[in-house]
Amino acid sequence: MMSYPRYLTLPQDYIKNKIKYFLKEDSPQGDFTSIGTIPETTKCKAYIESQANITFAGAAIIAAFFDTNTELKIKVEDGQKIGNGSIIAEIYGSAREILTKERIILNLIQRLSAIATLTSEYVDIAEPYGVKILDTRKTTPGLRLFEKYAVAVGGGHNHRLDLSSGILIKDNHIASAGSIANALNNIKKMNLHLPIELEVENFEQINEALDIGVDGFLLDNMPPQKTIEAVKLIRSHKNGKDILIESSGGINLNTLPEYVKTGINAVSIGQLTHGIKSADIHIEIF
Repeated sequence: MMSYPRYLTLPQDYIKNKIKYFLKEDSPQGDFTSIGTIPETTKCKAYIESQANITFAGAAIIAAFFDTNTELKIKVEDGQKIGNGSIIAEIYGSAREILTKERIILNLIQRLSAIATLTSEYVDIAEPYGVKILDTRKTTPGLRLFEKYAVAVGGGHNHRLDLSSGILIKDNHIASAGSIANALNNIKKMNLHLPIELEVENFEQINEALDIGVDGFLLDNMPPQKTIEAVKLIRSHKNGKDILIESSGGINLNTLPEYVKTGINAVSIGQLTHGIKSADIHIEIF
């Protein structure tokens, strides 16, 4: 059955290159406020603290901001559920450096922890039924790998990373190609050896695609009862047991319990990465 890699680690070079860019963006000629108010030799202690119950993500990111001149103790692991008041990390080093980097550190770990926290809420509902929670490409430009990582450490699974990683034929592709048959046959002629998934809205589209052959179906905006019927139709095909069946389209924490009982394999949730509010985390300096 088709699946994509799960991004449970982040390459250190990738993290450091991103941080270098973010710091340059935020402080192109220096942090004049910190330089002007704090003597160069001043050192301080800082705590990164959660102010809510969250699933944390971002330990490797915090670590990548500092070198051996700074004492850093990270107290939690990615994917760990922590409570309000939990100390995430202790930092001792240059006050100027800590203050210059404070906002970017928080921006990243607040966002990633929010994604991991929301993902874990969906996973808690879906996992007992063997249903995977998937992300989408509705990510922040420049942060996609970070955000997909946060989904993974929150217990979710990753859909395709980018447009080169897999085939997902949607309604606009079908309209532009002229038909499902045209779209599928044109793709198959390319011999890309990539999984082919088709977005469908009705049983006619499913039957047409089953005759041609696909690796997965995305059932778009199908209510639960119709989803049950679609699953039966797909599974009754000779290769139906090997086909991924994914539901998508406005599914939320309130409606998810009905979908996980339908026999589907996965639910993709765009809200995981584009509808979240940053987690409540702050840095306190002493």
